[in-house]
Amino acid sequence: MNKIWLIIQREFLNRVQKKSFLVATILIPLIFPAIIGLLVFIAKESDKNSKKQVIHYVDDSKAFLPDSGRFQFKPFAGSLEDAKKAYDQSEDFGLLYIPTYNLSKPEGITLYSKKSPSLEDVSNIERLFENQIKDVKMRKLNIDQKLLDSLKTNVSIKTVKLSEGGQEKSSNVGILFGIGMAGGILMYMFIFIYGAQIMQGIIEEKTSKVVEVIVSSVKPFQLMMGKILGLASVGLLQFLIWIILMSTLTFGVLGFFGIDPPQQQALQQMGPEIAAQKAAVDSTVISTINEALNLNWGFILFNFLFYFLGGYLIYGALFAAVGSAVDSPAEAQQFMFPITIPMLISYMSLFMFILKDPHGTVSVWLSIIPFTSPIAMMGRIGSDVPTWQLVLSMTLLIAGFIFTTWMAGRIYRVGILMSGTKVNYRVLAKWFMQKE
Repeated sequence: MNKIWLIIQREFLNRVQKKSFLVATILIPLIFPAIIGLLVFIAKESDKNSKKQVIHYVDDSKAFLPDSGRFQFKPFAGSLEDAKKAYDQSEDFGLLYIPTYNLSKPEGITLYSKKSPSLEDVSNIERLFENQIKDVKMRKLNIDQKLLDSLKTNVSIKTVKLSEGGQEKSSNVGILFGIGMAGGILMYMFIFIYGAQIMQGIIEEKTSKVVEVIVSSVKPFQLMMGKILGLASVGLLQFLIWIILMSTLTFGVLGFFGIDPPQQQALQQMGPEIAAQKAAVDSTVISTINEALNLNWGFILFNFLFYFLGGYLIYGALFAAVGSAVDSPAEAQQFMFPITIPMLISYMSLFMFILKDPHGTVSVWLSIIPFTSPIAMMGRIGSDVPTWQLVLSMTLLIAGFIFTTWMAGRIYRVGILMSGTKVNYRVLAKWFMQKE
């Protein structure tokens, strides 16, 4: 055990003392908000400085009303063929042809352009026609727009969890959905990244012959466990630092964007309807923040760490076995795919099944099977998973780690000392069955 501890220390210090670790640990929590903020700023500035794109149009319907904040429509007095020739000589965005169409089934409207228009551009033009056709139909049916708007009512359903003891607890479906999605994605990223680092480190030591010196004083299994646990401790440290930094940034941003006295005075000067709408939005935001703060974050964090460790140890052992069997990352690709299949299944199921129906049959089984439970359970963790399912999932995850570690250890003890051997699945099976 003392030798494993020494290897853990070696792996931990080697990783932590690298500049790349410090840069990734400190900058990653800052990079993503900065990128998002930069993109939002660029989008706003581009909207301010953007010029309207010119679209010439030939209107055979005599009913088109050019009204758009994005485009500048210019009518063309002539045939479609003449319009095409004139457009070909210009540098404008497009040419729109509007035939005489049936209001119930408008067909034949065509946009000609020299470059493929974006989906947003086409959607904007389609909405423009849809709104104009709707207005024409409303006028024919003598329907007043204000009357129609007054019939629309926004309904917001409050979700409350009712426990067996009759206690009521407010729950926000949107928050739980966000927690499940973020937890599942982070779990997938962390397990894959740190597992791949184990494999890469073992391959480097094997090719540089360093491992032959190390194995002369420790058993191969001790070396494998030390490397896996050492990198796991690095991942936990990095994750905890990210949590602290992200929490600090979150509360700082919330405080920065809070409503100050000048904003309150501006609210009072608004019209009663606008002020009421803004107050309702602010109330919803504050309520959502309060509900998020009242969640059992200790329980969520504990489960994330447990499933991260469990999933990492399972896949880390398998990645270690692959790293010991090959001499280069290129050779490892043939063995990587079977290992990553369960991770890919659980990641894809996160969006297809788990987030949509956390208590469905597929979601439950994926959260219990050890190879898929780390990602699947994170997708369900915010939706009050039954205790028996959580206990069963954790128990099987521990059992899965023991099994994969034993299996990987049998391959690792032979493969780590092999070099230049052409490895396939038959060779791996032979190493696995080989007696000590």
